[in-house]
Amino acid sequence: MKFLCLAYEAEHALTDLTPEQWQALRQETLDYVETLRAGGHLVDTHALQSAHRAKTTRIRGGKVSVTDGPFAETKEQLGGFFLIEARDFEEALRLAQGWPSARLGTIEVRPIEEVLREEGRY
Repeated sequence: MKFLCLAYEAEHALTDLTPEQWQALRQETLDYVETLRAGGHLVDTHALQSAHRAKTTRIRGGKVSVTDGPFAETKEQLGGFFLIEARDFEEALRLAQGWPSARLGTIEVRPIEEVLREEGRY
């Protein structure tokens, strides 16, 4: 099964790190990416640029609106994702718990819907 792991982080938790702390966390993350890849679990992963660079768009009643930043005002923003292959939800959770920034933020683990179902979205 495939699982999308969404890494939510408070930007200040990362920007407040010393250069040495950042380099250690960065290297730990790169090493974990290689561990996931070598174990056949990693499908893809990417970090996202700052939420300050994001825009949110929607259409309601035929009217388009665009706002700066993420949709919800929260302390943590989506910082990146990793798409993994796991035997089951328990293995996916275990793999997500190994992601280094889980110590600073939150990792949401969600199963991938391989096909958009006819009977309804949810």
